[in-house]
Order: sequence, then C-alpha cells, then structure tokens
Amino acid sequence: MTVLLAGCSGAADDQGEAEKRDASARSSASPDPGGGTGSGPSPKETFVPDPARLPKTRAEARDLIDRVIADPDSFGPGVVKRSPYESDPATWPVLGEDCVWQLQKPASSVLATLTRSFEVPAERGKGPVRLGAVVTVHRTRDDAAWEMAQSLEESMRCPTQQLREGEQIGSMMAGAFFGGEALQTTSEDSLTELGEYRSSELGGPHRYFWQQAQTLQFTVAVTGKGAKGRTEREIDELVVQAQSAMLVRLESAVEKQN
Repeated sequence: MTVLLAGCSGAADDQGEAEKRDASARSSASPDPGGGTGSGPSPKETFVPDPARLPKTRAEARDLIDRVIADPDSFGPGVVKRSPYESDPATWPVLGEDCVWQLQKPASSVLATLTRSFEVPAERGKGPVRLGAVVTVHRTRDDAAWEMAQSLEESMRCPTQQLREGEQIGSMMAGAFFGGEALQTTSEDSLTELGEYRSSELGGPHRYFWQQAQTLQFTVAVTGKGAKGRTEREIDELVVQAQSAMLVRLESAVEKQN
C-alpha cells in the first residue's frame, strides 16, 4: 500500500538529528509476526539473510554499522566530512510534543545507532549542501518496522519542525512504499520526504530531501539540505546514491553465503 502525506519529519543530520524514534506507532509496519530478529526471509526481501550474521549484541551491532554506514565516497565526488563527524552513540533525537527535536537516551529497542554528517563545500555562487547518513540496528524486525511507522505519525503530527536553533523544515510531501511497490525492490519498507529547508545561516527556502528504508531489524536514512545555487536534482542524486550504497553494504553484511 502506498501512502502519501503532507507534513514533515526530522532530518538525519548532525548529532543524529534525523533518526525517527520511539517505536510506538504501528500503522505502516510490516513486522515479523513472531516479533523476532527477522532471521527468516520476508516476502519483500530480495535476499536471504544468514541468522548467524545478524547482530545480537551491542558490540556486534556497532561493528555492522561501521561496515554499512556511508562515508564521503558513498555520495560521490566533492563530499567531505563535517565536524562533528559522528554522533554520540549514547543519544538520539526525539521529536517533542512542541515539534522540536531534542537529544535523549536511545530507546530500549535499539542495539546501536550512529549518524555521520557531511558537506558539499560552498563554492562561487553556491552555498554548502548539508548531508547526513544514519544506520540503526534494532533488537527485532518489529522494532525497526515501528520506527518507520512512527516517522509517518510524526509527519501528520508536526507539519513544521525545528531541527535545532535557527533551522526549520516544512511544506513537506511524504510517500511510503512497501517492497515491490513503485519499483521499490531494495528494502521491505521505504519512506521519502520532500520539502523546504530554512536556516538563519543559509536562508531559504531550499530543497530538503530525506529517505529512510527498513530491512530486517535495520533502518538506514539519508538527508540532503540545499542552499543557494543548488538544484533539486543535485540534492536528490546525492541522497539516492548514498542510500543505495548503504543498502548494498547491508545486504552484503548479512546475506547468506552460498
């Protein structure tokens, strides 16, 4: 089932500001009925996972994240690390009732999570493109599916959101696609948001593009924030390329070997 919404969600960016949290909504999930770690294939998977390669401890989860999460080359030429480059693994952002993102302790469903921040530096006539990538390893496939559902709930609850002081996103259109829908064959569930990004530093409105995908007990997300002189296509291609790279790495990390 495809779901289209007007609204917005937080962006995966510095200090993990865009991970969608709190695993409480269950409206768009495609969970494993047994609530397990997803050791068996689901109808929407394009590969068969090896149960022995699925992380069961925090240390194993962090090792997998290090092998999967994007680096500058995942986006293509010209992308560099921002500072701080990696988020504090002891925190993750939660969207408050006031529609403002705030850092809190990760939910109990999370084995490990990490966000990295990147940038296409400013050049003559063009502002900097801010990029973020995040990988989260949940304890079960159910937990990862609930994270995706919560993202849709946030879109409806908060049509405008404050990422941090001086940064805001709004005027969003969101789409959700299960595996096999609209040529979506790379994950069990996929969410996309398009909208406007404004900041006290870079002005706006500029292009905002966010993608998140869920497979097994994992979610991966990428965010792109535009700036003066940057085209929508430029932002979108950066996000799509990094998202695709992480999904390929994830499959390779957990796929059953012949």
